Amino acid sequence: MSRFSRQTILPDFGKEGQEKLSRARVLVVGAGGLGCPVLLHLAAAGVGTIGIVDGDVISESNLNRQTLFGHQHTGKPKAAIAAEILKQKYPDLNFEVFSDFLNTNNALEIISSFDVIVDGTDNFGTRYLVNDACVLLNKPLVMGAICKYEGQLMIFNFGDVALNYRDIYPNPPGENQIPNCAETGVLGVLPGIIGTLQASEVIKILSEVGKVLSGKILFFNLKNTSFYEVAIQHNPKGRENLPKSEKYFKNRNYNINCGIAEGINWEKALDWTRNMNNSILLDIREPGEKPFFEKEYLSKKPMGEIRNNPESLSAYENILLFCASGQRSSQLAKELKQQFPEKKIFSV
Repeated sequence: MSRFSRQTILPDFGKEGQEKLSRARVLVVGAGGLGCPVLLHLAAAGVGTIGIVDGDVISESNLNRQTLFGHQHTGKPKAAIAAEILKQKYPDLNFEVFSDFLNTNNALEIISSFDVIVDGTDNFGTRYLVNDACVLLNKPLVMGAICKYEGQLMIFNFGDVALNYRDIYPNPPGENQIPNCAETGVLGVLPGIIGTLQASEVIKILSEVGKVLSGKILFFNLKNTSFYEVAIQHNPKGRENLPKSEKYFKNRNYNINCGIAEGINWEKALDWTRNMNNSILLDIREPGEKPFFEKEYLSKKPMGEIRNNPESLSAYENILLFCASGQRSSQLAKELKQQFPEKKIFSV
């Protein structure tokens, strides 16, 4: 029996719908809580080529919601491991791996070769970047978002009334308005639900079967199991904020930081320092501050010295900072993130 027989016997879908999926190219940005169910369902449905973009590595705290991965994968790159797992399950499919974060230098080139883009990221900067790139390239965008017990699903740049993220949110939020996932928390089933809905919209777009959720936002509340929709419309103010050209896009700063720098625990910081290339664990306290730490994997450089010469850290991709209370390391992490938006910079 064919792997797709339960799909091809569906009225309206049939072999034609399956062939459309097999010829399609879908890019999934983010292989996290949303990206994992999207990837799994698109691969199971038979989407011929799936691109995976993610510059992050798997950590233990990811495992409650990033269901493609297990403990044996911690410390390994998400995009490569996701592709490896899916290739074992579905060897006839093609997977293109981009183990980098999207930025203004690579986004247009990567996105341009795919038919549909799925945004499964968890930060506002990338969300605006992907939206603006899809508008410039005229690519349909399936976006999901989660916070605490609620999720959202939106389809942009599709259909007769092609809306985009800036029609809803013309400007990015201020840094103190951005919730931090590490602090707000999330139940793993929520991104599973929203990610599965994202995959279903992608399949509808590709197969041209069913009505695509365009022109509105779908909200889901996990606590009371309720869905509701809100219609959206063109926002002239939001349109003014779109990049006018690829050159304008490449010169725009999409780095949006949370009010509190992202933290990392000691266990993960030590693991990264010992096992990942281009990582540095920095004691940014002043000389003489106690307690003293003398370890071969630990570097020392006072906060003031780093501020005077941030380029001294340019060779490192993962910069892990600690001090006595976490206040200085958090502040310096935010400052360095402005200087190096594509690096992973954490307060330990």
